[in-house]
Amino acid sequence: MTFKLHTIESAPAASKQTLEQSQQSFGWIPNLHAVLAEAPEALKIYKKLHEAFQNTSFNAAELTVVWQTINIENQCHYCIPAHFMIANMMKVDDQVIQALKENSPLPDEKLEVLRSVTRSLYLDRGHLSEQQLSKFRAVGYNNQQLLEILVGIAQKVISNYTNHLADTPLDEPFKKFV
Repeated sequence: MTFKLHTIESAPAASKQTLEQSQQSFGWIPNLHAVLAEAPEALKIYKKLHEAFQNTSFNAAELTVVWQTINIENQCHYCIPAHFMIANMMKVDDQVIQALKENSPLPDEKLEVLRSVTRSLYLDRGHLSEQQLSKFRAVGYNNQQLLEILVGIAQKVISNYTNHLADTPLDEPFKKFV
């Protein structure tokens, strides 16, 4: 499949303002946004989900764990380096970033439980065992965080699947995080 990398000029009218906002935020239009611009509502909802997920109760390390768990499960060539750059910008501990890159145990039990539950929610389509729920609650999470993980999953499904369909080229700033 061939997808166009839209510019502000080439984008459908309903995507132009959203792309202008991306340009202002990043200093460039990320290729994911350029692809999503083909479907104005897809671009808008992706960006709204991203903003909403960042406004959840999760801290920077927890956001990164959820994002990267889904990105890695989906083997997203674009989002994995993009979110390692974002993690770096959010000052997520290097040990957390390295453990995610290597798929090794996270340095914090709470983060490891978050990764495990996120992976299970995604792979098992929302089904968790009582044991998983007990562990999740034992480390300090509750139903609010369960539902917030779903916001992160929704965001990542849109971006990961778009990148698979479009074979979205990696933006230059993300390349050093491959």
